[in-house]
Amino acid sequence: MNRYHKSGIGIGFLWLLGAVPAFSQIDPVGRELVQVGYNAALQGKPPISAYAFYYHNHPEFLRSNLTLRLALAPTYLDSELGFRSALGMHTDLGLGLAGGGFADSYAEIRGGKYLEEESFVGHGAELNLSVYHRFNPAGMIPLNGVLRVFGRYTAFNADSDTADDFVVPDDMGRFGLRAGLRWGGREPVLFPSLAMEISAWYEGEYRTQDDVYGYGDREIEKFAHSYWLQALLAYTIPKCEHQFYVSLTLGGSVTPDRLSAYRLGALLPLVSEFPLSLPGYYYQEISAERFVLFGANYLVPITPDRRWNLNVQATTAVVDYLPGLEQPGDWHTGVGGGIVYRSPSWKVMLGYAYGVDAIRSGERGAHSVGLLLQLDLERAKEAWIKPEPAGRWRGVQRILGVLGN
Repeated sequence: MNRYHKSGIGIGFLWLLGAVPAFSQIDPVGRELVQVGYNAALQGKPPISAYAFYYHNHPEFLRSNLTLRLALAPTYLDSELGFRSALGMHTDLGLGLAGGGFADSYAEIRGGKYLEEESFVGHGAELNLSVYHRFNPAGMIPLNGVLRVFGRYTAFNADSDTADDFVVPDDMGRFGLRAGLRWGGREPVLFPSLAMEISAWYEGEYRTQDDVYGYGDREIEKFAHSYWLQALLAYTIPKCEHQFYVSLTLGGSVTPDRLSAYRLGALLPLVSEFPLSLPGYYYQEISAERFVLFGANYLVPITPDRRWNLNVQATTAVVDYLPGLEQPGDWHTGVGGGIVYRSPSWKVMLGYAYGVDAIRSGERGAHSVGLLLQLDLERAKEAWIKPEPAGRWRGVQRILGVLGN
């Protein structure tokens, strides 16, 4: 739920390229996707907001009951080997391995200003074991229970911009448990055409040490607890193919600190399994103990072939800030829109967003532009290898076929 990062060319960018979502159930569908997201703020000097990763899901990997999930970014790997019916006909087991550079880094943002001198990098590795149980095997909409235990080790370091008198946290181990109940679900894709989910989650984490860091004014709690609810609906209206997506997320915490608080901001829909997006804001700009977040977007075809679309979106949140990171006012709203191109292989959006309540230079309002891209490699390969008529333009036709399919 919570991810932390440091910016700066070569540090934050590479780390965010290492941000990949981990999904809380075994994916039964074969997938081979490339996902890219980027937000560029037009004011201030923000942390760089971007992700890029290759997602591969391989059911029947080596054996009929094995599924391999792999999400690979330039500096980070998240993987899981799933064993179907390992603990009974409707109970699966997953063994996960994740880790890499910059994945546990932290960027301090206060009052709309990114403070590089109080930010630092963190590198980590994790092992986890998950149990997935389906409670209604005959039901049309699946009801799944998830139980995951994990162990993670993180090494923290000062960055080149970290102040000399700012003390970074000591290296530490973290052990935790996540439990969830999910009715329905959402595919790990941009602009899903159909999805429904109602889910409830708890995550508890034990750190091997509590710590005082920074200028002696910040603490890492030994125990951190988070709980959240999510409801979402995506639907495509059959006749006109208008598509809408609405979501509501509520979260709370017990004994949170800077490394476990909820962090809201930016529009990066696949940066984590539960992204807390606020269009127009910096990535993870708002740190909260508790929050309610509502978002919606609407996609309208604007060409006869329905490949070019207009997308509009709005998100609003009310938050209780983490102490030390308060701002005037509890509401934060972001709006935006963009042009979307969709084909069987590609989904691309170029967009603009406005953070209505974001603070910039003591005033409200922030502007950003962004890019979201998804390439379905399986569909692209089909277009590439399909037979083409002979002729001198065959190579050009094949390339155009990949771009248009």
